[in-house]
Amino acid sequence: MILLASVLLALLMGFAVQRGGTCLVAALEEAVSKRRWSRFRALLETSLWVLGGFVLLRAFDRLPMVPMGYPLHWHAALGGALLGVGAFINGGCAFGVVARIGSGQWAWLATPLGFLAGFALAGRGLGTTSAMPVAIPDWLQQVPIGLVPMIIAALVARLGWLAWNRRNGSTAASIWSPHHATIVLGVAFLLLFVCVGAWAYTDILAELATGRFMELGLRGLLLPALFAGALLGGWSAGLWEHRWPTPWALVKCLCGGVLMGVGATLVPGGNDSLILFGMPLLWPNAWLAFACMCAVVVLTLWLARLGRG
Repeated sequence: MILLASVLLALLMGFAVQRGGTCLVAALEEAVSKRRWSRFRALLETSLWVLGGFVLLRAFDRLPMVPMGYPLHWHAALGGALLGVGAFINGGCAFGVVARIGSGQWAWLATPLGFLAGFALAGRGLGTTSAMPVAIPDWLQQVPIGLVPMIIAALVARLGWLAWNRRNGSTAASIWSPHHATIVLGVAFLLLFVCVGAWAYTDILAELATGRFMELGLRGLLLPALFAGALLGGWSAGLWEHRWPTPWALVKCLCGGVLMGVGATLVPGGNDSLILFGMPLLWPNAWLAFACMCAVVVLTLWLARLGRG
């Protein structure tokens, strides 16, 4: 039963990412070029949804074991910067890769291969953050019960507001708004966390690259399910482009993936892991890495616009 539920939730995550076109690079490009922050706010809102879910699970004593974090370290800043450069070269972040593959843009299949190479390279030659665990934050261990009704009320109000806007909006049925997509993504992640524990697809790639595939167990099945969900989302919405890769596109995606893999090893964690896990748990290195990644992506987008101008 847990196996079926977990696979279905991973499918739903991939489906939501594809339907919403979820991608940090796309969100920041929209902010730089159009001064619109809707996609970026939606990604941050995902962390808030997961944060609220963690608090509720903890309050009702249903929170699974939470992996320990890492102390603040300069590796996180460097890793975040590499994540940003890699995502810019690749043309999409970890979420964006899933969305593009789900749309039939096959060049982005090279990005996970680049991730694997980057993880293997960093694990062998560059060294990683010292594994000095930080205890689960006190605020999560000592959640006041009076906070629970407020969180539930806020979540219900937000859902009602989004449902009202959806009913009265003009968004095509084949495309979800960023906020709807990230809500589904956050809730599916929380349920999956209850089923199998901490899971992000870049973390699975890291374990594969470092020879720990025997430790994956059920979580190993979720990686193909995630991409199958994205493909289902693209096919069911008629969004398949069947864009066959050019050699240049393959090189860009592979190189971008390598840099993102190295960066994720240094943080540690890819941007999917940061948004869905590290940031909701208020781990300092996750917030530092995310801020550095955003800053580098914005800077590279701005420089690219200047170069074209």
